[in-house]
Amino acid sequence: MSTRELPAEGFLPLDPREARREELPPSTRRVFAVGGGKGGIGKSFVAQSLAVYLAQLGKRVVLVDADPTGANLHLSLGVEAPKPLPEFARTRDPASTAPPKQLESALSETNVPGLRLFCAPVESSEGGSLKTAKKTRLLAMLRALVDDDIVIDVGPGTSASACDLFLAADLGVVVTVPEPAAVETAYRFIRAVFVRDLRRALHPDRLRLRTLDRLLGDLPRLPLPIDLCRHFARLDAPLGELAGQTLARMRPRLVINQVRVKSDLELGPWMTQVAERRLGVTLDPIGHVEHDDAVWLANRHRSPLLVDNPSSKAGRCVERVARRLLAVLPHRLRELGLEAPPLPGEATHYERLLIPRGASEEEVRRAVKRQREVYAHGGLPTVSLYTREDLDREHAGLSEAEDVLLDPARRRAYDVSVFPNHEGGPAPPSPADRVVSEAQAAELRELQVSVSRELGPDTEWSGALLKRVRESRGITLEEIAQKTKVPHTHLAAIETETFSELPSLVYVRGFVAEYAKFLRLDPTQVARTYLRRARDLLEIRGG
Repeated sequence: MSTRELPAEGFLPLDPREARREELPPSTRRVFAVGGGKGGIGKSFVAQSLAVYLAQLGKRVVLVDADPTGANLHLSLGVEAPKPLPEFARTRDPASTAPPKQLESALSETNVPGLRLFCAPVESSEGGSLKTAKKTRLLAMLRALVDDDIVIDVGPGTSASACDLFLAADLGVVVTVPEPAAVETAYRFIRAVFVRDLRRALHPDRLRLRTLDRLLGDLPRLPLPIDLCRHFARLDAPLGELAGQTLARMRPRLVINQVRVKSDLELGPWMTQVAERRLGVTLDPIGHVEHDDAVWLANRHRSPLLVDNPSSKAGRCVERVARRLLAVLPHRLRELGLEAPPLPGEATHYERLLIPRGASEEEVRRAVKRQREVYAHGGLPTVSLYTREDLDREHAGLSEAEDVLLDPARRRAYDVSVFPNHEGGPAPPSPADRVVSEAQAAELRELQVSVSRELGPDTEWSGALLKRVRESRGITLEEIAQKTKVPHTHLAAIETETFSELPSLVYVRGFVAEYAKFLRLDPTQVARTYLRRARDLLEIRGG
């Protein structure tokens, strides 16, 4: 389609700044949505765990089961059957309003204090999804009804209903597992959310919306967002600017579920890098959940994992994910106000390798090796986004970058041609490192505030409290062991209060004092109260 074929008249004035979503609701009422496209990857588990975690913090939470194939979260929450939707909400005009309190009869109490369950009805239209108008009305009523938080399990698929629920949230979480089909569907879900968000922004301008639909009709289904922005920028500048700002505001949080092996831990950072390069979307990997039979057992017991076995590996992982979500929430308003950055052009050799211009030969070699792993043939991060020919071009670019940067003469000539000032610059920040560091910094601030409330002159120190103080300061056991010369195994046993793995208490006193000194705590008070607790526990255990 040429520019001449675009409607020349009848467009509403299009100011991309006016297309921004509404500001977040007050911090006392937050909405989280969990999606990912593919069924069976743990979206419901993550949504349920987040809701339980919030309820355990003392919040009043509603967990919304919006699975279009049928609600089933009630089974894992120990609720006998979901309550039906009130008649007025099923039959009245969606444009009308009704007292939100009337909806309260559809909320099912659970065994978790403060947590209630709402099961969205399934309709024959939209392939089983809830109609958009009715869904929007019900969500608005829930916002008015709930005092604190709403957590939505949007269900599988990329329907308009699932995308709208995801976009309605203050924070959206995409869940995937280390499998090709799941990664492909996660990318597809992100692409569908972008297109849906763009159509929503154009909804008041029917003529330009029809133009968008025609342009989309000329492209493959669910095209790459960054390609869409470039396409629109060539044909319709205001539409291209709006698409760029819509893309800049997208920041899904990414959770990798069912992690089994060490290489699975790399999937989140690698998907972040590939998504920013290929989709133009900034993913935020906020954590992973280890594969754990405790999840299966909790389902069999019809009890949430954070109630059935909160100290399990998976339980600790989902708690960490929940903490990071809460920590990054205050930054969401800033993200919604982001201006569209210029679309990236051809990457330099340094940008391709994510290294500074002053990188050593060893740093170049390590960077090339890492990038070859990211863009490996048959690798998970590039599923559905790169063809074999695309990956061949990536590897050719990596080989060229390696050859140039490891040859001093060619590197000097390249630097002069690309960087006339020829000054060494900082390393291009890795997308994964950037967002992970932001999430970790926010999590540390949240932990520091929480821990500070527990500390005082009369604090009774336990292993768990020592661990929370250490984590709130971003310190690892390895750092303490290296500085204090106390074995790592003994430090870990102090935190877990596994006294069978420690020497006699006279030695433990010294270890605890050294631990406290490293954390800049009062070593006398910490050692005295910890040892008193240790003696009491040993007496109870018969040790």
